[in-house]
Amino acid sequence: MASWKRDFASGLIILVPIVVTIAVLAWLYGYLVKIPLPVEKLAETYGLPENPLQVLLTIVLFILLVFSVGYLMRTAVGAVAESALDDLMNSLPGLRVIYNASKMAVETALSGTSELQAPVKVELWNGMRMTAFKTGNQSADGREILFLPTAPNITSGYVIEVKPDRYEEIDDSVEDAMTRLLSAGFGDTSEATVSNILPDDGGQVSVDELAEDTAPSNANATDGTRPDTGDGPGN
Repeated sequence: MASWKRDFASGLIILVPIVVTIAVLAWLYGYLVKIPLPVEKLAETYGLPENPLQVLLTIVLFILLVFSVGYLMRTAVGAVAESALDDLMNSLPGLRVIYNASKMAVETALSGTSELQAPVKVELWNGMRMTAFKTGNQSADGREILFLPTAPNITSGYVIEVKPDRYEEIDDSVEDAMTRLLSAGFGDTSEATVSNILPDDGGQVSVDELAEDTAPSNANATDGTRPDTGDGPGN
């Protein structure tokens, strides 16, 4: 019974991302086909299929537009145009929220530094830590501004201001931290933890055995105290 469930889950892990990717590409292809471009004569002259040619030309034109606007932004005229566009969009109620949020998201994804994306651990309550990310900014009183995403939906969260001694630097990469959040904690399993729990002969482990191995950490989580590290009180 457990074997076919494991095989089914493994198959879903492989196939679902592929299906989702194909669905997104199909939706994008159908959207690009609807863009009106005069490609009928060009397709007829060279004997090319009309729809794929229209999609290809749309992508090429978009790339050229991106490079052209990017080059323009390096000039004084581009800076003035960007400032005027920001002022215009910020004067429109409702739309300014969408404009600023999308602009900030693109800037963070494309030009964010390693400090901007550095994951940290924040202790919000006694003994309870949460994963957050540095933004590289500080408040007027010297507090670090962090982004605390929700799980598994990382597109929402909280912007918090904490003192430097309230968060802890960690060695996790951005990918590890994002995996932990997107999987709601189920994807965060280190090799050392697995090797300590699983038997060497590759046999199965019962739920009771797993509960016994994780009982100390669960007990500490329920009583609201930190684990005893043996270094004495005050840790």
